Amino acid sequence: MASAPDIIIHNGALITFDPDMPKAQALAIAGGTITAVGTDAEVTALAGPDTQVIDAMGGTVMPGFIDSHVHLFGGSVELTCLDLYGVVGLEEMSRRIRPYAEANPDDDLVFCVMADYGILGTGKTPTRHDLDQIIADRPLALFAPDHHTIWANTAALEATGLIDALEVDAGSIIVKGADGKANGELLEPGAYGPILEMTRHKGREMLGLVTGRDPEPAATPAEREMDKDVIEAGLRHCAAQGITGLHLMDGNLYQLELLSELEAEGRLHCRTMVPFHFKGTDEIARIAAEGVAMRDRFQGDKVWCGHMKMFIDGVIESGTALMLQPYPGEMGANNNTGDEVFTQEHFVAAAVEADRHGFQIAVHAIGDAGVRRTIDAYEAAQQANGKRDARHRIEHLEVMHPNDIPRLAALDIVASIQPGHAPIGHIFPPDGVGKYLHPHQIAGAYAWQNIRASGARVIFSTDWPVIPVDVMPNVKAAIAPLDLGPEWTDQTQSLTDTLASYTRDNAWVEFKEDVKGMLKAGMQADVVVMSHDLHALAPKDITKAHAVKTICDGVVSHSAT
Repeated sequence: MASAPDIIIHNGALITFDPDMPKAQALAIAGGTITAVGTDAEVTALAGPDTQVIDAMGGTVMPGFIDSHVHLFGGSVELTCLDLYGVVGLEEMSRRIRPYAEANPDDDLVFCVMADYGILGTGKTPTRHDLDQIIADRPLALFAPDHHTIWANTAALEATGLIDALEVDAGSIIVKGADGKANGELLEPGAYGPILEMTRHKGREMLGLVTGRDPEPAATPAEREMDKDVIEAGLRHCAAQGITGLHLMDGNLYQLELLSELEAEGRLHCRTMVPFHFKGTDEIARIAAEGVAMRDRFQGDKVWCGHMKMFIDGVIESGTALMLQPYPGEMGANNNTGDEVFTQEHFVAAAVEADRHGFQIAVHAIGDAGVRRTIDAYEAAQQANGKRDARHRIEHLEVMHPNDIPRLAALDIVASIQPGHAPIGHIFPPDGVGKYLHPHQIAGAYAWQNIRASGARVIFSTDWPVIPVDVMPNVKAAIAPLDLGPEWTDQTQSLTDTLASYTRDNAWVEFKEDVKGMLKAGMQADVVVMSHDLHALAPKDITKAHAVKTICDGVVSHSAT
């Protein structure tokens, strides 16, 4: 006789994504696996004396959310930093930053996050002289939400030697003032990396993004424990959103080791996929020499290396996203079309080599030229190595030339999109990006529904900590976007498509569609119970819902009650 389930969830509005049983009322879990899905009567009859019975109270029950683009280590650390989201003006900045600095006297760097490009409210980005008015006697730095720019005061620039620095990686810029010294604006990781080395975690939280290498010198045992503790707190924060899986977009062996240790200690609350990070300055031979070994070493069920991450460009707001023509206005001075992170020849060679070794590739590409170059590289890889089920991804693709949209489906390229990033997404200022685009570019900007209608696969994520990892605001951005006028085509997503792109399709893109992403007997028990029936809420009210129970691998990882 079969043993009784460990957990039964009943009285739910189940969204199963199982075509054979799309709706149900209840499910049972045993040993980390879903063992039954059906009616309340069918499933509750399986209960034994030790079965934990969870009443969903009519709320949606569905596969656990998978956020397919996050920076876990950095996001976890930033939960402890001063958040400047919504702050505008030097006076308000001072009112928030000075008490925080006084409360943390031992920090080498007063580090603030989520500082908008327009935080001064003057139409100009901050300089070191602006920040010196807030704090002049110790290092201060502000991180932009997109993590492509840091603004630092004079003390921080002097402490790192950046005040007179001349050379940085391709695609990175230390903006100079009239005096020839750094003016405080540092664009891209190759410029701001030394600033991060002054944070509480000495930049270890961003190494997987900045270099893809491990800490040098190696972290001490105490530092490793400190890093694991902050990552576990971040994982708990993700689980509280109903998240059971994460695709990291920065990676190194150090993070994989920390996550593996957390799993062994019973402290890993979400499954995690970690990339091999390849930079534009890396030799192609590094893919075979280091990347393949890293991937093959980590192939666990809950921690694994599954993809290679690259950047082709920067972001629109700083004028570093690669565009097909110069930016409009002042940003387009000197025919600025953005900054190359890779030469195209090197980028194509990297894509071909990674594809040859069986890597899935994920590329940050935001501008229309950056997206086109990425599509071209994937096409070259397919021509060189033959067509296979690669599921290569483009991350962000915020601006596309309309002619390139059909190429995604034709080449089986996955569109990895963050609805909350868009000016229509309720999170960033609605007038932010549009002023940096030519009118004709808007037709291909944040074209979610156009991409979906073309037949391309679409997956959703947050890019935490660029925006909070909270799921429901991102869902709202997709299903209830702002109306910015007739020049912006309506890209509203259906709730069903949105939830699928956050669960079933994110399981598919990690090649795990046979074991997760559906509520079906035999699938992994990664489940979320929501406070409301999501289909009963108006799109604008979807953020009233929250996760009340999250179950990862059959274990309750979050409970709101």
